[in-house]
Amino acid sequence: MKKYLKTIKEFVLITIGTAIIAAAVYFLMMPSHLSVGSVSGLAIILANFIPLSVSNITLILNAGLLVLGFIFIGKEFGAKTVYTSILLPTFLGILEKCFPDCDSIMGDPFLDLICYVFVVSFGLAILFNCNASSGGLDIVAKFMNKYLKIELGTAMSLSGAVVALSSALVSDKKIVVLSLLGTYMNGIVLDRFIFGFNIKKRVCIISDKEEEIRNYVIHELHSGATVYEIAGACNMEPRKEIITIVNKHEYQKLMSFLDKTDRNAFITVYEVNKVIYRPKTQNIAPASPAPCQSKECAAE
Repeated sequence: MKKYLKTIKEFVLITIGTAIIAAAVYFLMMPSHLSVGSVSGLAIILANFIPLSVSNITLILNAGLLVLGFIFIGKEFGAKTVYTSILLPTFLGILEKCFPDCDSIMGDPFLDLICYVFVVSFGLAILFNCNASSGGLDIVAKFMNKYLKIELGTAMSLSGAVVALSSALVSDKKIVVLSLLGTYMNGIVLDRFIFGFNIKKRVCIISDKEEEIRNYVIHELHSGATVYEIAGACNMEPRKEIITIVNKHEYQKLMSFLDKTDRNAFITVYEVNKVIYRPKTQNIAPASPAPCQSKECAAE
């Protein structure tokens, strides 16, 4: 039952994320004739040469890319990618019916671009955090990765830049430059959105009150910690260093505690974008005493 509820929740979030992306494309990108690197951007350009709506062209492009992906890449495209590839043009078609001849909201292509980048990046971040994508150029990037041996990130940037440059066929230099700028900005903002949801802090602490700090991390923050035996380079005096990984809220509480407990503590802080913990399975004998499986000792 929990599995089905989780699946339903994911598809609800994917639907919301796709709706946000469709709104950004229709209300911000299309009125200004921008072509920020995406299949929707390519559809906006092709709509000048083909007597079809942007939503229909997007649907045809996504469907064609999905078919080619299944044939030449394999079954890497699950139900989520198929769902978003069909849902995005469906939402665009609904918006075309409900808001025909929509004008620029901001009244300026540059302001439309800025708003588009932030709104669409938020929608894409929702999809990526559900392990989904909007299809389209993601499939093109996988083609380039498999057959041209180009890294996925680079392939996405190249394919997006090609779409942006193709706007020169129907738009002036200003729109071309804005489309290229938007493609670049979209990647930066999207990275920030994705990592911003999961960013953590790696805090390294050297203090004379090591036991008191360790107990606070484990029993008050309910976080894991690792203690290393170290020595100072000048006099080789043995010390202990506590290392823990905490979220933003826990980090603030920890720093307040350290400020009260030991103002002379030596502290270094690093940003951590991802934490992976895979506990040992029961059928594998550990090389050392079995680790504590509680949440407090997860990092040990």
